[in-house]
Amino acid sequence: MSRRTDTGVMILLGLAVLAAGFAFVKDRSLPMAGLQAGAKLFGSVWVELALGFLIAGLLEVLISPAEITAWLGTDSSGRGILVGWVAGLLIPGGPYLLFPIAAGLWKNGAAPGALITLITAKTLVSPIRMLTYEAPLLGWPLTLARVVPAVFLPPLMGLLGQWLFMLFMKK
Repeated sequence: MSRRTDTGVMILLGLAVLAAGFAFVKDRSLPMAGLQAGAKLFGSVWVELALGFLIAGLLEVLISPAEITAWLGTDSSGRGILVGWVAGLLIPGGPYLLFPIAAGLWKNGAAPGALITLITAKTLVSPIRMLTYEAPLLGWPLTLARVVPAVFLPPLMGLLGQWLFMLFMKK
């Protein structure tokens, strides 16, 4: 494991122990109930997670790091933001697909701004979610009032995120 991964695992472990401790203090049966709820959640999403990692792995072997860097790397600047924006608007699936793909792109040289744009576009404007849940349940006027500005926000988030990333990396 890399140092970055070790830190992430330690933070998650600490949060899990802290939450379990609070649950135990509140009621001794809550940690087991939490474990059962977590297992139930895992049981409902494991297929999506496995498919997300499979697709991310296939993209990693199908698209060379040089191609990723050319399209989404720091040297691609505006084009990387544009490609991330369009990809984020078009890729199907939820976070179980998005984040393994984003992690693979990051590992292979995608620029922070391009990835922030992709993630922001996918999470703010999901055409599938909009057509299947949002518009039918909330109506088109509210859906469009939310979606139209959201479509234009990801490139701005990517540019701002790239700047912040560079600022944080200097420290």
